[in-house]
Amino acid sequence: MSYKVSIVIEKDEHGFFAYCPELEGCHSQGETLEEVIENVKEAIELYLETMSEEDIKMALSKQVLTTTIEVEIA
Repeated sequence: MSYKVSIVIEKDEHGFFAYCPELEGCHSQGETLEEVIENVKEAIELYLETMSEEDIKMALSKQVLTTTIEVEIA
C-alpha cells in the first residue's frame, strides 16, 4: 500500500535534515538533497511498518499547512 506524507527539509552547514510532521519523531539526514529524501523515505516506511492500519490512517489524516510570513523585529 502507498501513502502520501508531508516532509520538511532544512539545510544547514552539515547538510540536510528532514522530518515528517505527521509522524512524531520520524526524521533523517543526508549530505545531499537526494540523499536526505531517500533516507527520510526509508525512515517513514520503517515507521509505518510498526503501526496498525487504523493508526496510520489517524496519523496521516492530520492536515499539514505551510506558508511564508513576514515578521518584523524592533
